[in-house]
Amino acid sequence: MRKRLASMFMKAVNLALPPRCLGCGLIVEQDDSLCVACWSGLSFIRAPRCATCGVPFETDLGEAALCAPCMEERPTFNGARAAIVYAELPRKIMMRFKYGGRTHMARMMARHIRLAASEWLDAPGSLIIPVPLARWRLWRRGYNQAGLIARALARDSAAALMLDGLVRRRATASSGGLGRKQRFQNVRGAFRVAEKARPQIKGRNVLLVDDVMTTGATAGACARELLRAGATSVHVLTWARALPFKTLDS
Repeated sequence: MRKRLASMFMKAVNLALPPRCLGCGLIVEQDDSLCVACWSGLSFIRAPRCATCGVPFETDLGEAALCAPCMEERPTFNGARAAIVYAELPRKIMMRFKYGGRTHMARMMARHIRLAASEWLDAPGSLIIPVPLARWRLWRRGYNQAGLIARALARDSAAALMLDGLVRRRATASSGGLGRKQRFQNVRGAFRVAEKARPQIKGRNVLLVDDVMTTGATAGACARELLRAGATSVHVLTWARALPFKTLDS
């Protein structure tokens, strides 16, 4: 009886407030989904890709192949995966998610990330930790978008969740408009591991979650602190990845 009433209620809700595409607002069949046109407009990242930072290659150079920046200077983190290429449509979706209060979008992003990194999420003993927001940004926005994605990922994986494993030492300037070198300088020393989290991080494989990766400066700064705290490895998971020389500043 309860199931029938719940089903009737949901049908009534869908008639009054039908699910809409997270990209363009068109009516769709399911919540937290995209219409066919917007789905087709996403460029999902698959192999071949850099073995470390996950940037896609045009040709298959082998599973262990590295991109030029990673060969020149190996990132602090052990690996990174992103679900999609950061372009105009993903940027529009991300702006709605971060600044428009569309917190439910985290569920869709988590589903996409799982497609890109299921083997990391299902590895036993993994620990999910989101990149933290500055306090004033968290107060103004009301939520940490990386934390919402991390929570959604943890619901459907074998990994444990620690929302407050990392904290900000200081606020950083907006990365929009900054060059690669400036981005790395901007986040240097900006993060630390929470003291209470150190025992749980030591010896664990950490999955560091963020919304978008551009240069990898933020991920690298966080990974450095996690490894210093005794993490066995740090792998970065993001919904989107800005490609080198084709970045859209967030």
